[in-house]
Amino acid sequence: MTATRTDTGAAPDTGTGAGTAARIPALRAFPGLDPAWSRTVTVADSTGTRHEWHVLDNGVADPVGTLLCVHGNPTWSYLWRRLVAAAPPGWRVVAPDHLGMGWSQRLDAPRTLEQRVADLGDLTAALGVSGPVVTVGHDWGGVISLGWALGHRADLRGVVLCNTAVAMPEGDWGPVLIRAADAPGVRTAVTVGTPVFVRATTALSRPPLPRAVRDAFAAPYATAARRRAVGDFVADIPFSPGHPSRPVQEAIAEGVRTLDVPALLLWGPRDPVFGERYLADLRERLPHAALHRYEGASHLLPEDAPQYADAVAQWVTELPGSGTAEPAPTPEPASSDDDPPPLWASLTERAGDESPAVVEVGGETVSWAQLHRRVEHLAAGLAASGVRPGQRVGLLVEPSADLTAAVYAVWRAGAVIVVADKGLGLRGMRRALRSAAVDHVVCSTAGLAAARLMGLPASRIATGSVPALPRRALGAVRTLAEVEDAGRGAPAPVVPPGDADCAVLFTSGATGPAKGVVYTRRQAAAQLALVRGTYRLTPEDRLVAAFAPFALLGPALGIGTAVPDIDITAPGSLTARDLAEAVSAVGATVVFASPAALRRVVATAADLTAEQRTALGGVRLLMSAGAPVPAALLEALRDVLPSAEAHTPYGMTEALPVTDVSAAEVAAAGEGEGVCVGRPLAGVDVRISPLHADGGADGDLTGAPGVTGEVCVRAAHVRDRYDALWETDRAASRPPGWHRTGDVGHLDAGGRLWIEGRLPHVVTTAAGPVTPVGIEQRAERVPGVAAAAAVGVGPAGGQVVVVVVVPEGGGGRSRRLRVAGPDLADAVRAAAGVEVAAVLTAARLPVDIRHQSKVDRRQVAARAARFLAGRPGGRRS
Repeated sequence: MTATRTDTGAAPDTGTGAGTAARIPALRAFPGLDPAWSRTVTVADSTGTRHEWHVLDNGVADPVGTLLCVHGNPTWSYLWRRLVAAAPPGWRVVAPDHLGMGWSQRLDAPRTLEQRVADLGDLTAALGVSGPVVTVGHDWGGVISLGWALGHRADLRGVVLCNTAVAMPEGDWGPVLIRAADAPGVRTAVTVGTPVFVRATTALSRPPLPRAVRDAFAAPYATAARRRAVGDFVADIPFSPGHPSRPVQEAIAEGVRTLDVPALLLWGPRDPVFGERYLADLRERLPHAALHRYEGASHLLPEDAPQYADAVAQWVTELPGSGTAEPAPTPEPASSDDDPPPLWASLTERAGDESPAVVEVGGETVSWAQLHRRVEHLAAGLAASGVRPGQRVGLLVEPSADLTAAVYAVWRAGAVIVVADKGLGLRGMRRALRSAAVDHVVCSTAGLAAARLMGLPASRIATGSVPALPRRALGAVRTLAEVEDAGRGAPAPVVPPGDADCAVLFTSGATGPAKGVVYTRRQAAAQLALVRGTYRLTPEDRLVAAFAPFALLGPALGIGTAVPDIDITAPGSLTARDLAEAVSAVGATVVFASPAALRRVVATAADLTAEQRTALGGVRLLMSAGAPVPAALLEALRDVLPSAEAHTPYGMTEALPVTDVSAAEVAAAGEGEGVCVGRPLAGVDVRISPLHADGGADGDLTGAPGVTGEVCVRAAHVRDRYDALWETDRAASRPPGWHRTGDVGHLDAGGRLWIEGRLPHVVTTAAGPVTPVGIEQRAERVPGVAAAAAVGVGPAGGQVVVVVVVPEGGGGRSRRLRVAGPDLADAVRAAAGVEVAAVLTAARLPVDIRHQSKVDRRQVAARAARFLAGRPGGRRS
């Protein structure tokens, strides 16, 4: 073996054969690539033939570990430049160009998959690469890297895979785009004769790559002679069973199942080459693998999600035995005696009770006895129909008796419910349900149509409301009634252990793509116990659930539940009369509704009859969550619900409730910086991670009063993890056992928590970070202001505060911004408490769909920036 430094002077292309180093151009011209990493190595293969390789190598001597990075087709080692730069201390990074690819020597004949794996082994031996090694593969480099891993188990410490495939799932014919490129008469033209295939690959990136980066990827493939291996790689993909590389590919695919090392899957969901079916196959073969989906990323994951490099660097440093990871404490195994009560325990307890358990106002009423029988039969039927413990069942059913029965039956069968409401929109629901990898879906008529449009690869079960013709046309394999019939006489499913998953719930997506939040049975049971104890709920209570999650939890809490005759995923549609009818239907003593719903109730209270007011007077407890509830709204509700003690629990999809405060306590707290959400509940710890000057918060936690920072929570009912978001989960779980909420606030001297906004909405001015909620509250106290949003405009660290207000009576649907009049602007500036660069007006502020209460400050900031830059109306481009 010989090793020489790269000649960085450009030279003419000489086609195949020796002299590779002379053909490598000035690599410093390629963005992000340090020429010092480049080297050429001459290696003899098994036949004794010597080939010259080009390798990026950070040159760490005596490494604590090596990252072996293997590119696919038609890229080269440039793909891994960020990972070379982000290498953890002591880690070597080796990223070769395959023979015939990049700047390695061109070949006189194609190489098979078996030869490629052997070539990589010859190279690592020549370079002195030894354990521990973590392989990193992308595209066709994924299967080659895994072939190397299987042949070097003694040295292997872990595997990382980015948008690749090791097998074609049953019934699959391979990626459509690659098959098209491999078609007779096409392959030579698009992969070798022209640069179409090379250029098209980098065109897949989202967002589009800079021209200089696309040119860097194409540079090694400037001529047909230099592109010959690009076509050979396509030809070597074993689409057909008789292909020479098929046995090797199948052996690697099956061998992957035996890898017992840590694995990390990084995925771009918008990949038109390797779609969801290939990710599902990898997860089935590597069930222990951590997964992070970079929403918006496409095929070239290392380009589309450049932060992947830091994620990989962090992951390898935390591997057991890496020399930098702290050993995690081994938890005591939970015994069956430690298992929480089943989530359907109240149904069992009230199995002979004929009083209402679920009432659809204007629709069906189901007793406790009926609900218990139906859940038991459905659960047994689901098990008999192939629903296995741990499998995931999506629920595309409107709040109803059918939905309630399906939820508890899925739990009783040991499976996991996946809830992504239509407030996410069809695109958001598709992204959520596909990321959750649902195995089955229970659908109404609209749900079946949505499942078809979303292309969910899951078996479909229709509710009884779906007519036979559309049921068959939309692919439903059975109905709930048929499942229930199948369960009569079938054995009852085994109760799953307490630490088994029970739910994947999706966040509202108000501050980014909705995230899947995983709960175990133990965590869900802890949440139920906390809610029941905090609000002194008993079987004598009855609940009106005008907030979607609580429409499902009523039976688990052991209280009869009424669902108003509205779309409760559109909370602003609830009128006072709707609420009164639901209260009357069950004699409700408890109401749970969102702030948007309660604003509508107050606005329509004049329509109530005397009888309806009497019914509402029987409510003892009002709860509202999802967004801060203004004190003025709570005060106005006393006219509608005169006997109700108003409480506003604070929490989020990841942990609800965290704190609680009554209307009386809000009034006693007075005005402060933000919204007072009360004291932590029993068993809940709240701490603050102080804000830095740059608006970040990643330091030690404190309980000191008056310190503003990110709110962090620890409790038995906090979510288990984020689903398919390893990087997000790790960032939100620091220190271990805590959940970083993304909310910003402070604790006061009395231990009460005040919320000041969201971490992404902190304004980073030259004078330091500024939180928005206090500014908005003070602006909204200015006469004539109905609502306000305080946002930052300008570059981070030098932002200015801009306040956008909605004048009273503003209304309308126009998105146009205007400069506020001088009197209004002066009044807002005087009230704000901070320096305000501009005051603008809008007819309305954009809010989230689920709660219709959370202002989308990022959208407001973008519109304000465009307006102040002279873009007409501050409209979106």
